[in-house]
Amino acid sequence: MLRKDAHVATDASAPPPSLLDLGLAFTKLGITSIGGGVNGMMHTEFVTNRGWFTDRQFLSGLALAQSLPGVNVANLALWLGYQLRGSVGALVALGAVVLPPAFAILLIGNLVLRLSADPVIGALLAGLAVAATGLSLSVGYLAMRYACIDVVSAILFGCTLIGVTAFHFSALAVVAALAPIGVAYGFLRTRH
Repeated sequence: MLRKDAHVATDASAPPPSLLDLGLAFTKLGITSIGGGVNGMMHTEFVTNRGWFTDRQFLSGLALAQSLPGVNVANLALWLGYQLRGSVGALVALGAVVLPPAFAILLIGNLVLRLSADPVIGALLAGLAVAATGLSLSVGYLAMRYACIDVVSAILFGCTLIGVTAFHFSALAVVAALAPIGVAYGFLRTRH
């Protein structure tokens, strides 16, 4: 029950975006993203709006970004930038997604912290956190749809979900236990 990509990237013969377009797109995401919702915003921007990647390509990059040490958003920006424009694209994407928000935090972080004591501003920030969680869940749902392609994959997903949410096992322990099974199963599946 392998699914076809819901979104199709632009024509393969189309030139990659310019470094300026790449930098502006990642700067927009870096400045406007709140909390963990940036993966969902990146998906919307690069798959749905711009057509630079397919769902499957984006999810492959997201899986790689989450499996590497460091901040997922920075890892994903590096991967996406590299796929589009090579090493220079990776550096542009990383700088654009990290530096503008860092400057914004330095400039207005203290003000936001003081304003968050106000009940209205605190409620607004809590609402933004809920929206960011929804964006993260939407990408998680999309990843689950592509990952659960058969019974074994669905069982591994269920074990992961139950282990982390119901039994509160460390995510690292769950990955250490289940990843080798998933890799071995994937290897056996591709051999047949």
